[in-house]
Amino acid sequence: MPDPLPDEVLVRIEASPLNPSDQGLLFGAADMSTATYSGTATHPVVTATIPPERMKAVAGRVDQSMPVGNEGAGVVIAAGESDPARALLGKTVALFGGAMYSQYRSIKIEQCLVLPEGTTPAEGASCFINPLTALGMVETMRREGHKALVHTAAASNLGQMLNKICLADGVGLVNIVRSQAQDKTLRALGAVHVCDSTSPAFMQELTAAIIATGATLAFDAIGGGPLAAHILTCMEAAANRNATVYSRYGSTTHKQVYVYGRLNLRPIELDGPFGMAWGVGGWLLWPFLQKIGPAAAQALRERIVAELKTTFASHYAGSMSLAEALQPNAIAAYGRRATGEKYLITPQKGVAG
Repeated sequence: MPDPLPDEVLVRIEASPLNPSDQGLLFGAADMSTATYSGTATHPVVTATIPPERMKAVAGRVDQSMPVGNEGAGVVIAAGESDPARALLGKTVALFGGAMYSQYRSIKIEQCLVLPEGTTPAEGASCFINPLTALGMVETMRREGHKALVHTAAASNLGQMLNKICLADGVGLVNIVRSQAQDKTLRALGAVHVCDSTSPAFMQELTAAIIATGATLAFDAIGGGPLAAHILTCMEAAANRNATVYSRYGSTTHKQVYVYGRLNLRPIELDGPFGMAWGVGGWLLWPFLQKIGPAAAQALRERIVAELKTTFASHYAGSMSLAEALQPNAIAAYGRRATGEKYLITPQKGVAG
């Protein structure tokens, strides 16, 4: 049981989601099809092989214990000596900062978000990563001078939040999905532009949606493969549709793709007729929040609290204890990272007393 410092509180963690970023830290570059299982029901051990071509990327973490769990929620049961810390005693809070797959977590008060009265830890467990990422995408669009967005893996929990934000704020959004079922899910939420990447007419449909919205910025959760190039190609086609003079350098309209996830671990393939005015880079939430500063970041958090049970509501396919999360059937379930199948870790499950 850690003792909180003066500006910290001790939180009994009740719920923490299994985000893709958590799975990336949990299993690293291991090939989970090689996994073997040992240990006991309460202290399981999972062992898996890392392919040689992936080993270089994770060599720095060999023999290091890496605490997992980016965000979570629970009840403050002890506090440091400062008045702001003591004011949180008994409160249900959401928190971020890593190591949330734990029964208890001592953490600085500025990393806590007091949840509205009547909100359960499960309802608040996912109120940082996905909500702040979705809001951060729209904020990035505004700060960089774009007028609309393209988003891949758009039927995900995060993607559905982004749709609600864009509909409420009047922001044009082009959703890229991978099935007709995902298309139906988004259209039921009111999405206007949904493009199925498995459709034979995908490129034509994506170009038409980009023309309709004027999107010149994309956030890509897939990462590997040619999807980023396809988006840039369609953006270039949209920019050139009314061109009267040929330029071998393409349009002067800047097109930007930010990769924020790697659901596909293949290399990113950038090849296509998208001219010279483009960029592909990485985008991470925490550097973005540091860049915009505490006041702007706090404004985003306040919106999340106000819309926690509407815009930013999360739904879970199931929950599991810390030990259950390392069982073969559990890893197979959440390891699919399937749309609509978000899972929750409940550290207090099965704990006596």
